[in-house]
Amino acid sequence: MKEQKKLLGEERRNLLLNMLKNSQQPITGAELAKKANVSRQVIVGDITLLKARNEPIIATSQGYLYLHPVNGQKEATKTIACYHPPERTEEELNLLVDHGVTVKDVKIEHPVYGDLTASVMVSNRKEVQMFMERIRSTNASFLSELTDGVHLHTISAPNEQYLLEAEKALEKAGFLMIVEEQE
Repeated sequence: MKEQKKLLGEERRNLLLNMLKNSQQPITGAELAKKANVSRQVIVGDITLLKARNEPIIATSQGYLYLHPVNGQKEATKTIACYHPPERTEEELNLLVDHGVTVKDVKIEHPVYGDLTASVMVSNRKEVQMFMERIRSTNASFLSELTDGVHLHTISAPNEQYLLEAEKALEKAGFLMIVEEQE
C-alpha cells in the first residue's frame, strides 16, 4: 500500500481553502488533517494563517466553516442581550432557531479580559443538539457562566420580521434582558 503524501505549506492551505469553500457543512479539524496527512495542530495553524489573510473562516462547534456571501440577498443581523442560567441554554437556542434565526455567536464582557466572543453558528435544532452534545461530552462551561448568565448573541435571519418575532419570543420566555431607563 502506497503511503499518502504529506502536503506542505501553500499547497496544503490551498487544499483546505478549497475544501471549505466547496462544503456547505462544517468540516472538523480531524477530517482536514486526515485529507492533508498532517496533525490537527498543523490544521489549526493553517486556519489561523488563512484567517489572517481575511478568508471568512469560522470555527464552530461542528468544525470549520467558510462563510459564503449571499448574492443579492442582504440578511438582517442584530445583537441581543440575554440572561439565563446554563441549564436553559438549549431552550434559548431552540427558541431562536425555531423562529428561523441563526445564532452566530455568544459574547460576554469579562472583568479582566474585556470582550470575549465565541462562535456558535446554529440555525436548526439538529445543530443545537450537536452544539449541546459537544458541551456535555467535553464538560466545557458556557461563556455566560463567567458573567452569571448575562451574555450577548449576534443573530441573523432572512429579514427583520424574523428577528422581531424571535425577540418577542425571547422576552415572553424570560430570556431577553430589558434595560429600564432611569428617570
